[in-house]
Amino acid sequence: MEILPLHQELVTYLKRRKLEKKFAKQALLFQNDPFHPGLNFELLEPKHLRLYSFRVDRKYRTILIFLQPNKAEIIDINNHYN
Repeated sequence: MEILPLHQELVTYLKRRKLEKKFAKQALLFQNDPFHPGLNFELLEPKHLRLYSFRVDRKYRTILIFLQPNKAEIIDINNHYN
């Protein structure tokens, strides 16, 4: 699975919250196996929008879209509980 490079504002978001290492670890897991149980990978509601997410840690999640079957773009990283 290929993940496109992150937009600069997402890189800044990760740095401000000191999540770079956690994100890198989870992104590598996603690239090797999107369905790894530690990712909690899921299709978000409403399902017709085709937005997916995986866990960075208990508090933060990524939101992504598939551009092709094996190519994803992370469009947001956010606090899962806000």
